[in-house]
Amino acid sequence: MSDDRRGMSPVEAARSAEQSPAQRWSSLQLCAGAGGLALGLERAGFDPVLLLDKRAVACTTLRLNRPKWDVRNMDLLDFDPVDHQQVYDVDLVAAGLPRVQATATVTRPRGSDLELELLKATILLLHGVQPRALLVENVPDLVTRDTFAPIREFVGNELDHLGYRFSWFVINAADYGVPQDRKQGVLIAFKGSAMDAFAVPPRRLEPPNTVGAVLEESMAAGGWSGAAEWAAQADRIAPTLVGGSWERGGADLGPSGTKAAWARMGVDGGTVADEVPGASFDWNPTLGRAGMVPLTVEQAARIQGFPDDWQFAGRKTARYRQVGHASPPPVGEALGYAIRSALEVS
Repeated sequence: MSDDRRGMSPVEAARSAEQSPAQRWSSLQLCAGAGGLALGLERAGFDPVLLLDKRAVACTTLRLNRPKWDVRNMDLLDFDPVDHQQVYDVDLVAAGLPRVQATATVTRPRGSDLELELLKATILLLHGVQPRALLVENVPDLVTRDTFAPIREFVGNELDHLGYRFSWFVINAADYGVPQDRKQGVLIAFKGSAMDAFAVPPRRLEPPNTVGAVLEESMAAGGWSGAAEWAAQADRIAPTLVGGSWERGGADLGPSGTKAAWARMGVDGGTVADEVPGASFDWNPTLGRAGMVPLTVEQAARIQGFPDDWQFAGRKTARYRQVGHASPPPVGEALGYAIRSALEVS
């Protein structure tokens, strides 16, 4: 590390090198979804050599936003690096895997815990790909609950065998500028000494962003005069956005408890709007859902930390599903800088 970067935190040191063309890194993105994790890592200097997702609509979204990315529409369980040799020896394998269920165990049949099979497949993929680092993002329960001790033991044994050192931890997207209480379970692993240089990224904003602050401008875009009053009531962080099932149901902001939290902000969590409120909209939460304002897909994307120019393919429900299931880009960026810093100094 150069003298002028001594004394910086690991994340600050990585950011100070951001302008150097030589400081780009390679990544393989598994279960890439709408690209939230990939976008965040791109901002931190990681360019994907390949992105993989089994949903065609997600692949369309990725290609829409980054036409030059190599996007493959296929199941992770069918992926063989022998057929995609550009992935060998990448700097980072990153996986935003489908959320494991709290009742799952590693010993249950594959059909009932596909999410755990995908995690196992990610770890086993390291045997061939041999990346310098691994990032897996999932639910906090994967890190903290005894239910998942068997899968953590499997992961640990495999990583030890392959010569990786690793760490499990939980972070909250709200600590990185996302106006949402969204806790995420994270697995980080490195080959060699880089684990010694890795530090969980520090919180960026205190106090955190709020829903009102992030959405007031868009709420007023259609001429609604009540946007400022609404934003004052919504001056708090959102509950976790829930993408919902791909197999059933329409677009809404989550289960009853989540909808109640949205209602306290004057938001109708039971639906997703096609457009922002117009000049004639009468906001009166005392009337129930009829007097509350629904969010659009684009506003939900803002709450996830996506930039306004990031496009989502498909019809409204499919677009919302992609947003709700995404990893917030600011979290990927923060983790990316921390990983990059550890790789640079190792």
